[in-house]
Amino acid sequence: MPFISKIQRQSDYNLFDSNTPLVIDNGASYFRIGWAGESEPRVVFRNLVQRPRHKVTGETVTIVGDHDPALLKYFDCTRSGPRSAFDSNVVYQFETMEYILDFGFDRMGANGTEIDHPVLITECVCNPVQSRSKMAELLFETYGVPSIAFGVDVAFSYKYNQQQGVCAKDCLALCPGFNTTHVIPFVDGEPVYEGCCRTNVGGFHVTDHLKQLLSLKYPYHLARFTWEKVEDLKMEHCYIAPDYVSEVRLFQKGAKEAEEKTRCWQLPWVPPPIEEPPSEEEIARKAAIKEKQGQRLREMAEAKRSSKINELENELHGLEFLFHQLEQVEESKVLSFLAETGYGSRQEIESARNKVMQSLRKAKGEPKNEQDETEKVDPAANEKYSLINIPDDMLTQEQLNEKKKQLSLKSMAEGRQRLKQKRHEEELERERKQQLEEEKRLENPELYLEQLHARYKDLSERLDQQKRLKTNGGHSNGNNLSGGVGRGERLNAAQRERMRLLTTAAFDRGKGEDTFGARDEDWQLYKLMSKDYNDDDEGPDEEEAELACISSRLQDLDPTFIPKLEAGISQPAELPHVRPLTKEDFQIFLGVERFRCPELLFNPNWIAVDQVGLDEMVGVSIRRLPYKDESLEQRLTSSILVTGGSSLFPGIVERLEAGIRMIRPCGTPIKIVRALDPVMDAWRGAASFASDPQFHMQTFSRLDYYEKGEDWLRNYQLQYTL
Repeated sequence: MPFISKIQRQSDYNLFDSNTPLVIDNGASYFRIGWAGESEPRVVFRNLVQRPRHKVTGETVTIVGDHDPALLKYFDCTRSGPRSAFDSNVVYQFETMEYILDFGFDRMGANGTEIDHPVLITECVCNPVQSRSKMAELLFETYGVPSIAFGVDVAFSYKYNQQQGVCAKDCLALCPGFNTTHVIPFVDGEPVYEGCCRTNVGGFHVTDHLKQLLSLKYPYHLARFTWEKVEDLKMEHCYIAPDYVSEVRLFQKGAKEAEEKTRCWQLPWVPPPIEEPPSEEEIARKAAIKEKQGQRLREMAEAKRSSKINELENELHGLEFLFHQLEQVEESKVLSFLAETGYGSRQEIESARNKVMQSLRKAKGEPKNEQDETEKVDPAANEKYSLINIPDDMLTQEQLNEKKKQLSLKSMAEGRQRLKQKRHEEELERERKQQLEEEKRLENPELYLEQLHARYKDLSERLDQQKRLKTNGGHSNGNNLSGGVGRGERLNAAQRERMRLLTTAAFDRGKGEDTFGARDEDWQLYKLMSKDYNDDDEGPDEEEAELACISSRLQDLDPTFIPKLEAGISQPAELPHVRPLTKEDFQIFLGVERFRCPELLFNPNWIAVDQVGLDEMVGVSIRRLPYKDESLEQRLTSSILVTGGSSLFPGIVERLEAGIRMIRPCGTPIKIVRALDPVMDAWRGAASFASDPQFHMQTFSRLDYYEKGEDWLRNYQLQYTL
């Protein structure tokens, strides 16, 4: 179970006497361990454990505290995230705590698991007996510690600052920590636990709130907002506002002071390379390459064309030779000769020869000779439809059936020919109209453009009116006062005629019994009703096509023209313009977030914690004191010590003083001071306490633990005044 860490292992563990205590500041954020009497801890690391598996070997490793992020790419961390042994400020995961203690003792240089030094370990105020007993069991049973002492971290910080003359013996200690915030009153240098107060808000919640705000503000930079980076941003830029409402109004108004208080974090950004235009030599080189490729393609196409012409000429010579041979064959041997060649009749050979001649003429690029084609095709067609001009009484039943087939085939062929001719005429007419339009435009461009706009406006209005007539109008009470279109106004002439016939047919037969449909002539009305009245419906389609043509023409001639979307023409969807990323897209601005997140210490209800803020906790703690003494309350408020990692926010002392004055009587002396080092003073105070010769009188040994059991820890209380 190897450890991964950048912390160097100490080498002087065996040089210390066995009576020298080990001092452990077991905080929810950081774990600090060192020797009693020293001014700085030997080993400091984050109080977290992560146990991933190696991606190749599958071995489980233990990552405690700080680690090298570059090493994590070799491990699978999807099933094992960072874990803490704390719930709020109380240790409850002792398996994780064992990993942390193993690592701490290992970095101190201890060989094996046997620790032969007394241990002073810190805990939160009013720590549950179960947590304290489990910690004692872990240290006694696992590590063989000879004796243990438990002390409150806030009390050690207070004692250290009292020795330095920062605060008095009667003092209120405020400790906004990592997970919780505590207020402990001290009277004559000893804590009064009956007056303690706790709120479950600390630096962790401030960092988490800042991370959420930045993630919502910049969702495309989520990977940048790691916990460590957000923690650094909090400690570097956040502050406590003297008056939160006034500070917010500055940013709402966009005042100059708000701009000065806004901080910018520039993310790594590499500008895209600037593409320089190609030089003349490069353009000439690319043109030469393109010309060479084009020449090669033209040569390949010419070779393919020549090969195809040779094949068609050979095939044509073969068909002509076969045709000449067929002319020399006797009539009785024609069928046998055709069976050998694979053709069914003389017409098939002639048709194949005509197709090959057309393909050869097309391959050579010669123009079509429609007259020759007609002269050559007509005889074949006459032979193909040979039974059409023969009277029916001269034909047998089989010939009559064949004649019907020939009639249908001939009508279909003639229909295709007429359709082809009609398309050719329409194309010529379209080209003629386009030529006339171009002549008009060249003659007077301004007048031509004005006429196009007028025509477009007229057609679009007409189509809009037709669509309004087709759609249902507003409901009216019979007088059509609502401006809607009535049922009769929405129908064209054919539809109105059908309605008239339907409504009057039955009553035209008599006022009595309805006998419509009894006679054959009644059904003539159905023929009238079922007629295809599509004359009125053809107009809008032609007009829409003309409107589309005019719109396309106007877009080509007038760059300022914008077609109407409601004209019924589908407009092409424009692709969104992709803006290249700039340096400003990689900037994170911290404005109102700088003071909004630390405000949680004074307003825990913002994150659904229904408890009092830091300033109100002072009043709660004073009211909980077991004895009421006005002079004691004044002594306590005149010496208020702020310690803990979250007390490093700028402006917290001024904000606390203003808040406490609001809840204390007028004229109450209030003095608030910050600890010399709010983060390290707890360990330094514990190290100073453990170096005192009388410290061993405050510990309980392993023999006492085995003799008296865990219940004896319930009444254990450290005396901080030796």
